[in-house]
Amino acid sequence: MQFDIRRFSVKVGLFFLLITVHYSQSTVVYAAHPLITDDTGTQGKGKFQIEINSEISRDKETVDGLMTKETGGEVASIVSYGITDNADLVLGVPYQWLKAEEDGETISDEDGVGDISLEIKWRFLEKETLSFALKPAIILPTGDEEKGLGNGKASYGLMFITTKEMEPWTFHLNIGYMHNEYKLAEDEDANRKDIWHASLASTVEVIKDLQAVVNIGVEKNPDRESNTHPAFILGGVIYSITENLDIDLGVKAGLNKPETDLTVLAGMAVRF
Repeated sequence: MQFDIRRFSVKVGLFFLLITVHYSQSTVVYAAHPLITDDTGTQGKGKFQIEINSEISRDKETVDGLMTKETGGEVASIVSYGITDNADLVLGVPYQWLKAEEDGETISDEDGVGDISLEIKWRFLEKETLSFALKPAIILPTGDEEKGLGNGKASYGLMFITTKEMEPWTFHLNIGYMHNEYKLAEDEDANRKDIWHASLASTVEVIKDLQAVVNIGVEKNPDRESNTHPAFILGGVIYSITENLDIDLGVKAGLNKPETDLTVLAGMAVRF
């Protein structure tokens, strides 16, 4: 994959502009990046967390002698606000880029703002080292569906989250459902609307301020033509520079053909 420094600089600049525009208006929390699986933790009433998360992915496959290569990435601004001690309001603003090639010839090359997500994470039960949360979500059609950056219609979903602490380990389980709607007829015909998700993650502190993380999961294939569901495995680290500043790095690999071959993830989280 070739690296275009000028294009990357433009994307980073646009990303920070998005943060500036949305910071005073909204909020979001995701799992402790680079994990895909969420945890039951919340920010606490009146507290904020701002995340800058990024990923670069690569996927290649050959069908009937035709080699298809897809490269892409995302930079997301994520802001979380504690509306109560056990509930967060969550908003995510992604900036994406996608490039597809067939036998070395570029057939698409797009970038722009994707669909914005709005969520509420509610931790409804805590008992000693075990806790449970629900996270309903709505996906707003802000991405350009003609460029493949969004669905063109609002979608919705619900995630059930469990966290169990077993020192020095912490485990997280997610079971979720997403209902997608599509504006374009070709997307409607090609994709399933109802998608389930299941994943398991664990973290452990290996030395002071440094956590190792592992994650595995599977999700229903949105492609109507395939009954093989994408599965992944992920490993990474989270380093706490201070109590309120974390940086992270992870690598996600596909366990089967439908899953993206390789994704590198990096991020930063600031709490105040």
